[in-house]
Amino acid sequence: MKKYVIIVAGGSGKRMGTDVPKQFLVLAGKPVLMHTIDAFFKYDNQIQVLLVLPDAHQAYWQDLCKQYAFDKPITLVSGGAERFFSVQNAMQLVPNDALVAVHDGVRPLVDVATIQKAFESALTHGSGVPVVPETDSLRMVTESGNKSVDRSLYYRVQTPQVFQSNVIKEAYNQEYNSFFTDDASVYESLGYGITLTPGSPSNLKITTPVDLKWATILLHESV
Repeated sequence: MKKYVIIVAGGSGKRMGTDVPKQFLVLAGKPVLMHTIDAFFKYDNQIQVLLVLPDAHQAYWQDLCKQYAFDKPITLVSGGAERFFSVQNAMQLVPNDALVAVHDGVRPLVDVATIQKAFESALTHGSGVPVVPETDSLRMVTESGNKSVDRSLYYRVQTPQVFQSNVIKEAYNQEYNSFFTDDASVYESLGYGITLTPGSPSNLKITTPVDLKWATILLHESV
């Protein structure tokens, strides 16, 4: 089956404390988003990349591509008001007989093994969603107070989340619901089960200056 990846990069720089959106910040010599795209071509150099950016960011991205001589074959897609609508826009370009991943543009350290396991799971089971075990102690807060919960029952969800395209496209034809926090929640809202795959602790999502520092350290260690 043909492989697609929708890379969603509509974030801002608010939590980073910068005027530049976090996906465009420089990490180890080039913008974060370029590392993210490179990770998928490292996995499969024939994969079809659909990059979702707000219209207001597309010219800036194209200027960055010229500046860094970044000429990977990608298709730009206009983003929506919510992540749901951004992915929905990109799904229109994906055929019904493919495997499609959806990935956060600010997860630049995703490794080939994580991507591969998610795609293999989607081919066999319909979905592949990478997770890592929760290691912190957790407490559940209710109106009456709070209590400790068994952390072994909880996992942190990562991307790429991979699906057989005919089903996830059907899911994205639904009305938007604020409950949809990721693609797995959209998919399972139609009654489909989610198959979990091994994620990686290094597959961090860059949202704060500390995340960017950790990503820099991890990239240098992997060279």
